[in-house]
Amino acid sequence: LMRAGILVFFVMACAIVYFWAKRSFGNTVAVLATLLFTLTPTVLAHAGLATTDMGLAAGLPAAFVALLLWAETPTWKYSVLLGLATAFALLTKFTTLGYFPAAAAFALLAYAIVERPGLRGLASLAKPRALPFALAVGTGALTIWAAYFFSFGKVPQTTLTLPAPELWDGIRFAMYHANKGHAAYFTGEVRNTGWWYFFPVLLAVKTPLAWLALAGFGLVAAAFPLGQGRRVQLACWLPVAFSLGVLLPAMTSHVNIGLRHILPIFASLAIVAAIGLNRLLARGLSAKWARPLALVLVAWIAVSGIAHHPDYLAYFNELAGDRPERIVVDSDLDWGQNIVRLARRLKELNANQVAFTDFNLRPSHLMFWPGLPPVTQIDPLRPTEGWSAVSPSLWMLRQYGLNYRDARVQPWFAYYRPVEKVGTLWLYYLPPGSLQRNQLGQ
Repeated sequence: LMRAGILVFFVMACAIVYFWAKRSFGNTVAVLATLLFTLTPTVLAHAGLATTDMGLAAGLPAAFVALLLWAETPTWKYSVLLGLATAFALLTKFTTLGYFPAAAAFALLAYAIVERPGLRGLASLAKPRALPFALAVGTGALTIWAAYFFSFGKVPQTTLTLPAPELWDGIRFAMYHANKGHAAYFTGEVRNTGWWYFFPVLLAVKTPLAWLALAGFGLVAAAFPLGQGRRVQLACWLPVAFSLGVLLPAMTSHVNIGLRHILPIFASLAIVAAIGLNRLLARGLSAKWARPLALVLVAWIAVSGIAHHPDYLAYFNELAGDRPERIVVDSDLDWGQNIVRLARRLKELNANQVAFTDFNLRPSHLMFWPGLPPVTQIDPLRPTEGWSAVSPSLWMLRQYGLNYRDARVQPWFAYYRPVEKVGTLWLYYLPPGSLQRNQLGQ
């Protein structure tokens, strides 16, 4: 039921992508953008998980589109809409506090570059929007307070007494987490402070290559709009501004534990890719290769997703090779999503027990998981006869507890060949008595 509830946000995100693209570019680009958004494996993966990420993927683009509507027509109606949409985004995830101002700043920069209003022009635009902006802020603040049931009290670990103290405590902890960092594995290294190139690399290896190619065509189309008016030029650059407003702040973060943290970027990039796809289709009138290329790219995107169904969470494109766990793990690969499948496979193998330590659950919890045989804890230095299921996240990120030992010490399963893969889990089998025979030198 929790996972089904997240589908509401997926449908909302699709509707926002369609509305944004249709308003700026018409029906064709709107349909293409929605198609590309719904064919994105990372979006499909997190649309089916009970987390806050899909909520942000719907809320943040909604707030940005509301901002665009308000900027063009600062009426009381759009002011209230902006306040409600921004409150919705913030209530889904606190990273809105970093992404939304940055996206707004890049949108203003795009406007200044395309329209060239000058400082006086910007000042003349700001003056009539002051009171409507205040209305938007007031609406958003009241909505957020209402979501916290109009609570009032002391903010934990401070001397402040404020409305919605839980909100401020959540923001305080989110900032603490962002500054402190989070242990993460990336390309053979474990850090607490992250990598500035983490999200660009993940975008490159976890998005279908044909999807990225269309986004590249879209960027070219935005840069060279074929003599169209300034309004269309600005409309082309606004999805780029939103994407930069998400990507650049994320690149400064010390918390690098999943592409899901920049999930809203696929809404805007889908529009950019749709612009590129539409340009290719239009080019087909003068170039015979353009439309076949467009069809091949769309088919490539669809087939690459279908081939990984239902393992969208563990999707990687061709650049990652056959060992994606060497690049990244955790919520981009192995997030405890294969326990049911493991139970089904062990039942087929007539396994009467398994050595298994999941990334999120303890063996004492797994003992009560429907379908699993009795579970024992994996000892990384002592092989277990019978079946063992190894989690790539625990292997690469924590070495099953060996990460505080000599780096030359590897877990026993590093020297054995797995029997098969069950989703993202490596399944090993050591026949009964095999360890004793090895000890006897036979």
